[in-house]
Amino acid sequence: MIRILLVEDDPMMGRAVKVALSQAGHAVDLIETAEDAEAALDTTTYDLMVLDINLPGKSGLALITDLRKNRKVLPVLALTARNATQQKVEGLNMGIDDYLTKPFDLDELLARVQALFRRSKGLSTPQIENGSIALDLAAKTVWKDGEAVNLSSREFEVLAVLMGNIGKLFSKQEIEDKLYGWDTGVESNTVEVHISHLRKKLGEPLIKTVRGMGYVVEKIS
Repeated sequence: MIRILLVEDDPMMGRAVKVALSQAGHAVDLIETAEDAEAALDTTTYDLMVLDINLPGKSGLALITDLRKNRKVLPVLALTARNATQQKVEGLNMGIDDYLTKPFDLDELLARVQALFRRSKGLSTPQIENGSIALDLAAKTVWKDGEAVNLSSREFEVLAVLMGNIGKLFSKQEIEDKLYGWDTGVESNTVEVHISHLRKKLGEPLIKTVRGMGYVVEKIS
């Protein structure tokens, strides 16, 4: 599960990319201008941004320049209709992490998003292991003691947030922010229900509750 800010001014392209990313299990907020993207980045924590370079008004490159001046380390996958080497070099020097030239295959977009996210987390492979639990981010599968465990899509996403950040404490709100876009309704006890199911399926000690603060998966030797 990756929380993504998608900045694309072409409505058809934007909808198509958002649907593809959402169907892959990611939470996506679609924005059409650099100015609105800046406002979103000031109020919401994202794992990754997919950015059209050729935006109306303030350009995508100008947005990246300001982003890096403010020392924000958000990984950025740039979409561009241009394929000139010099323009790509300029963008990479400004802080863009990867490029995809339009038109592109949606499967390649999904693969690049996953790869960029893994690199940002220091993961060379899509698999995360902690004690007897192994989680494959690409295949969306989980094993315990070598046996496959059947999880719902949301259970997997909650587990991916926690196991992808071992040792980090997440509040209920932070987990919800990772899982759901702005246009998705969330029931008040959704996270608690998913945590309860995960504990029953994977074992009580894996996910710890810090009373009044949230949840954490600690490193298991």
